[in-house]
Amino acid sequence: MSQGGAGPDQPVILGRVVGLFGVRGWVRVHSWTRPPGNILDFPVWHLDREGGWQAIRLLDAQDRGKSLVARLEGYDDRDAARELLHSDIAVARSDLPPPDEDEYYWSDLFGMTVETVDGAWLGTVDHLIETGANDVLVVRGDRERLIPFVVDDYIVDVDLDRRLIRVDWDPDF
Repeated sequence: MSQGGAGPDQPVILGRVVGLFGVRGWVRVHSWTRPPGNILDFPVWHLDREGGWQAIRLLDAQDRGKSLVARLEGYDDRDAARELLHSDIAVARSDLPPPDEDEYYWSDLFGMTVETVDGAWLGTVDHLIETGANDVLVVRGDRERLIPFVVDDYIVDVDLDRRLIRVDWDPDF
């Protein structure tokens, strides 16, 4: 999988290895999919390792309510699994269903230019935060701004082709 571009092999990050579980190579997984257990539907994960994306087969997984745990091929004990800590988990974009109209994968928004409806440049999308009530764009420019991702209130237009998000936001805020 390449790391750039918008092609079908572009990696889409769905989660991260955040901890170890037991002594037989299981890892704890934080998922950004909704519902979180959807990350377990992919039989092959691509983990961001030192040499780039490494494809690793998912051997077993459990949704334990508040957490997800997984066992990956080639990682049979706790010491081996420790190498996977803090690795992003991705799949090829072609493995994902296309989003519905007016829906976006978070990864589609990263790096997009953000400007006000009056054309004032605010910066680019660094990442998003899930708050429960609504997602929040973290925009980095001359300073960091947190803009609620509420369509029609603050988010006026998302133009994926132009890589531009127009917002109804006071640039001084």
